[in-house]
Amino acid sequence: MQRIVLVEDDPSIAQPLQKALARGGFDIIHTDSGITAVELVSGGGVDLVLLDLTLPDIDGLDVCRRIRANDQSLPIIMLTARSEEVDLVVGFDAGADDYLAKPFSMAELMARINARLRQTAPQAIIEVHGIRLDPAAHQAWRDDVELQLTPTEFELLALLIKEPGRVVTRRTIMHDVWNDTSSSATRALDVHISALRRKLGDSPSSPSFITTVRGVGFRFEAPTP
Repeated sequence: MQRIVLVEDDPSIAQPLQKALARGGFDIIHTDSGITAVELVSGGGVDLVLLDLTLPDIDGLDVCRRIRANDQSLPIIMLTARSEEVDLVVGFDAGADDYLAKPFSMAELMARINARLRQTAPQAIIEVHGIRLDPAAHQAWRDDVELQLTPTEFELLALLIKEPGRVVTRRTIMHDVWNDTSSSATRALDVHISALRRKLGDSPSSPSFITTVRGVGFRFEAPTP
C-alpha cells in the first residue's frame, strides 16, 4: 500500500481528505506540523507528500525545501488557497511537483496523485546530445555531471529526450505529466521547462537542448551530424 503524508492544519479539510484517500487505497499519515512532516519523510517509507502552504509552525515552502535537500525524487503536491502565478513559481522553485489551489474536487486531486505515482517499467539508458538519462535509477547527467532534477523535471526531460528532433506538443506533455490540460497546467509547464533549461545550462535565447516551437510545444534537439 502506498503511503501519503498529508500536511494540513485545517481539520475541516484534513479529515475528509484522510477518509477519501483511505477509500482510494492509500495509507495516510496526517500531521498539522511542518517540522513533524520533515521528520516523517526523513524516516523513509513515504511515497508522496500532500503539503499545505500555510502551516502553524514553519511555512510549507520551507518544508518543501527541507525535504528536497535530502530527497530529490519524492513527489510533493502543494495544496493552497493562493492561486497567484508568483506563488506558483515560488512553489516550483522550492521543489514542488504539482500545485492544487483550494477548493478542489477529490477527482482532480486523485488524478494528480495517480499521475505523480505512476510507475514506469525499467527502460534502457538514453543518451542524446551529451545528456544521459537512466529511467530505472531516475538519474540524469550532462556529460559526467549529475543533474539534480525534481521528479517532474525528470519526467519532462524523459518525454522530450525520447523524441530527439521531434516536437512534443504542449497538450501531450500536460496530459502525460499532470493529467491536466487547463491553464494552471500550462503555467506549471512553462515554469518547469524554465527550471529544466537552467539545470541543463541551456540558453533561452539560443537553446542547445530544448527549443520552444511557438503555439505547438517543445523539441529536444538532436545533435548535428
